[in-house]
Amino acid sequence: MSTNDNKNVDDQEIDLASVSKAVSGMFQSIGRGIFRMIQFMLKHIAVLIALVVVGTVAGSYLDDTQKTYNSCVIIRPNFESTDYVYAKVDLLFSRINDNDTVFLKSIGIKSPSKLRSIIIYPIVDIYKFISEKDSKDSDRNFQLFKLLSTEGDMEKNILNRTISKNYTFHQIHFVTSAKASRDEILDPLLNYLESNENFKNTKNIYIENTNLKIAANNNMIAQIDGLLSTFTNESSESAKSTKSVYINQNTQLNDLIQTKNNLVNENGYQKLELLAHDKVVKESSSIINMHNTRTIDSKLRVVLPITLLFMYLFMVSLVKFYKKQAALYKKEKL
Repeated sequence: MSTNDNKNVDDQEIDLASVSKAVSGMFQSIGRGIFRMIQFMLKHIAVLIALVVVGTVAGSYLDDTQKTYNSCVIIRPNFESTDYVYAKVDLLFSRINDNDTVFLKSIGIKSPSKLRSIIIYPIVDIYKFISEKDSKDSDRNFQLFKLLSTEGDMEKNILNRTISKNYTFHQIHFVTSAKASRDEILDPLLNYLESNENFKNTKNIYIENTNLKIAANNNMIAQIDGLLSTFTNESSESAKSTKSVYINQNTQLNDLIQTKNNLVNENGYQKLELLAHDKVVKESSSIINMHNTRTIDSKLRVVLPITLLFMYLFMVSLVKFYKKQAALYKKEKL
């Protein structure tokens, strides 16, 4: 038993000695690595400082001269024009990529060279999507939402381009290489989307029909007011003659008052709809010339010096590796 105990103790001492030796070797390797790095920096200090200075100066210059700006406009495509709007924005995207400044100028954009890219995407509002005023649309959208909830990734489905075109509001985002005034790009863009004659005719018919509906409702409200006025006068004369007041449950009178309230509410809704549908592509809000700080812009004064240093270190390592391999090859050949 004592022999086994002694053996276990010896094994533990050997293990501890091995671990201690490995740890000591690791620290020595780290120390040698740090020493080599200091040696390298001292040997190449002039080149490293020059690279940092050149990179910082060049990066600062590029940061000041190569800025990009984000602009966006929130729109509401009316009269089922969403597919048309998406197609037009896709066309603009391809023309910008082709650097077709002739086409861009032809649609009224005054500074096409500033325009870098354009994209459109929906503003997801699933609750508004399933609570449309029209009961038929509401039921249809709710059934579609239930289907999306049971089939696969719902978040991915509601962002699907085919489905997302049914949302009310969409955002057009474009990037420019310099600050651009509204009349240079944004107004020509909206005018371009508004120029479809078919949708403009639809808009005019819609506005005419809505105004006729409001006029008819106003006429009916006036008739109801006349009936209520007549009833009030008759009740007043009856009260004077009998010297007493009688309160009766009059179902028809209550129906008239409720009908008037419904007509007033309907007119209020129709006026809001007229305001929202006075254009084929209705602008809701816009923000222009936001300095883009999410990409490499405004960071080149830091990124460029680091990039130059890494490139120099890579080249030095590559030359060193080549010389070492060339020496080995020469030795083997001899």
